[in-house]
Formats: sequence, C-alpha cells, structure tokens
Amino acid sequence: MIGRTVHVDAWHETTGVALIVDPQRGTRRPVTDYPDFSHLEQADQVATVIPGGGWRTYWKDEGPDNGPLTEQVLAWLITAKGRATPITVDARGHVDDAEGADRLIPPGEE
Repeated sequence: MIGRTVHVDAWHETTGVALIVDPQRGTRRPVTDYPDFSHLEQADQVATVIPGGGWRTYWKDEGPDNGPLTEQVLAWLITAKGRATPITVDARGHVDDAEGADRLIPPGEE
C-alpha cells in the first residue's frame, strides 16, 4: 500500500524497533518486517477534543462560484504539545479539518 501511515502502537523492549498492529494477523509486528517500510515521522498526538464554542472558519474563495464560505467549528483537536486544530462540519454534514482556512471568526463577531 503506497503512502500509508500507521500509528506506532509500542516499542520492542530490547531492540527499540517500532511495533504496529497487523489487523490481518491480529498481533503487533515490527515495522522492519514490512518490505515497503521507509521511515518514521514524529506526530502530535491528540490529547483531547473540546467543543467548537461558536467559532467559525472563513475561506474567501471556497464557496459557490468561488465566493466566500463560512463553516461552524464543530470541535477543536488539542494535541499533547498544545496545538489546536479546528474541525468543521459543512451543510451536507461532511467533517474535515480547517487548517487551510483564511480566517477564524470568534463567537459573536461577524
């Protein structure tokens, strides 16, 4: 599977090799067992999720006819390092992150 990303579940006690869950075998396997393994990347782990609190996101050209688009922030993902990522829901109920928004609008502001 090209370009896959898999969560490191544990580290081998003696070798220090990263272990991932193999759902086909129902066990943990060293990443080095996979012939297509290329590298590990450090990632922020989500520590908590808080409600959107009335915040909205704004894109100047993502709406109909390349016009403005505003969406409610459904929730904020807070990482272990304190980074907050807004998660939005659109009119059709699709959920996505809004890291690329042009602006974040606080509650009560137009």
